[in-house]
Amino acid sequence: MDRTIVFTDGAAKGNPGPGGWGAIALTPDEMVTELGGGAPHTTNNKMELSGAIAALDAIVEVPGPVAIYTDSTYLIQGITQWVWGWRKKGWRTATGTEVLNRDLWERLFALTSARRAPGIEWHWVRGHVGTAGNERCDEIAVAFALQQPPDLYRGPMAGYQLDVLNVPGETSLPRRSAGSAGNAAKAKAYSYLSVVDGVPMRHTTWAECEQRVKGRSGARYKKATSAADEQAILLDWGVREPAR
Repeated sequence: MDRTIVFTDGAAKGNPGPGGWGAIALTPDEMVTELGGGAPHTTNNKMELSGAIAALDAIVEVPGPVAIYTDSTYLIQGITQWVWGWRKKGWRTATGTEVLNRDLWERLFALTSARRAPGIEWHWVRGHVGTAGNERCDEIAVAFALQQPPDLYRGPMAGYQLDVLNVPGETSLPRRSAGSAGNAAKAKAYSYLSVVDGVPMRHTTWAECEQRVKGRSGARYKKATSAADEQAILLDWGVREPAR
């Protein structure tokens, strides 16, 4: 092994509600460390961030490149794309609102920036499709969310029961097609989506959507042109729960 491999995941029951995070770190000396934790009232996004932070904290003294696998587009896009604009704008979003979870983003940014080149590679894996490392992290996260902490493994890879080195060949972020994104503004609305405090909701009219997000810090909203577009928008936002 020429790099440290990390898997991480987060979960929240109710979003916000009781939550947990799970992580696995496999270091070049072929040692495996499972990590987990939780909070009584939190959000899925906070737990996604917490898992990544805990994993990087655990390997802070381990030199060399790191490959991180997660099913959170919110986590990957935030730390590889959005964070630069947030910092430049004084931790404000493009719409001028305060960035949610700023304390966690600042901690994650510090940890990633401290890694020497070649640094960290971020890989997206689809959740619940049998990727062993991702499935195990989800199990750990859910267990902590339910306040039923599982036994966590720490020891040699030879004694670990999961084949975490078996990962998908394609780990790029899913992308909405350029045509659908470019024509979205002109297309007839299928619905309007909003996310407030991590909770997604579907609206039939813009007035309903606007009423929900107006004056709410960190709220997100967008027009969807189809059911597939709804799913793509929620995925872009890092929201795994279906809109109500």
